[in-house]
Amino acid sequence: MVETVGDRSGYFERTGEGRYKPTAHVGGAWRADEQHFSPLGGLIVHAIEQARAAEGRPELLMSRISFDILGKIALEEFDVHVETVRPGKTIELTEATVVIGGRAVVRARAWLLAAVDTDVVAGGGPDALTPPEQLEPWAMGSVWSGGFIESLHTRVVGRPQPGRTTAWVTTGHALVEGEEVSPLASFVALIDTANGIAVRQEPTEWMFPNVDLTIHLHRQPEGDWTGLDTRVTFGSSGQGLTSTDLHDVRGPVGHAEQILTVRPLAT
Repeated sequence: MVETVGDRSGYFERTGEGRYKPTAHVGGAWRADEQHFSPLGGLIVHAIEQARAAEGRPELLMSRISFDILGKIALEEFDVHVETVRPGKTIELTEATVVIGGRAVVRARAWLLAAVDTDVVAGGGPDALTPPEQLEPWAMGSVWSGGFIESLHTRVVGRPQPGRTTAWVTTGHALVEGEEVSPLASFVALIDTANGIAVRQEPTEWMFPNVDLTIHLHRQPEGDWTGLDTRVTFGSSGQGLTSTDLHDVRGPVGHAEQILTVRPLAT
């Protein structure tokens, strides 16, 4: 059961064809005048799915999507442009670009593959996580600020450790106000929280934002919860890596990686 909140409005409002306005629920964790990338990632998936449906593209499964964050994602209206890069009946590559004020701020590429019945040979993933309904709520707001973090419901598996945490995340907010979105888009909209659940150092002393997010899926996610089994590693020369096994309530669905730029905050 998901905890209820008073305001259940969406993360984004559609203002035109391929054009959206972020709401206060998208506010970033590092800066108040930026969008948190996580819901935008889900919106990009939604935009790709809508564009493919409108074009009558083959019904393929999104199996990998990579996001490159090119700069500041301002809390302003933006456009999402979708293009089929490599068309095909069983394998297709699609690209999406987010543009704010005439400048590209995010580029995404998604590989889509044909659905085939391979249930007889399925296996090899990590063990399933403890279900969220068996866990107590955990307040991410004790570590992070921002409208997006405030919009989440989080339940942690075990005790959070520096650089190592397993948690379930969900939300009572729609991704796009007044629009139905797929379970995949809703699932992806919560994955970028992985870098915030397993902090190695206090964000008041160190910066470690991610400049990308790459998601590989071996199964399409289901349900309202996104499970994040996350490990964060810092190197000795300003680089870091957030690695996450992804789960839904049925079990593992894939993996996510994020490269971090690690810097001490100026005193």
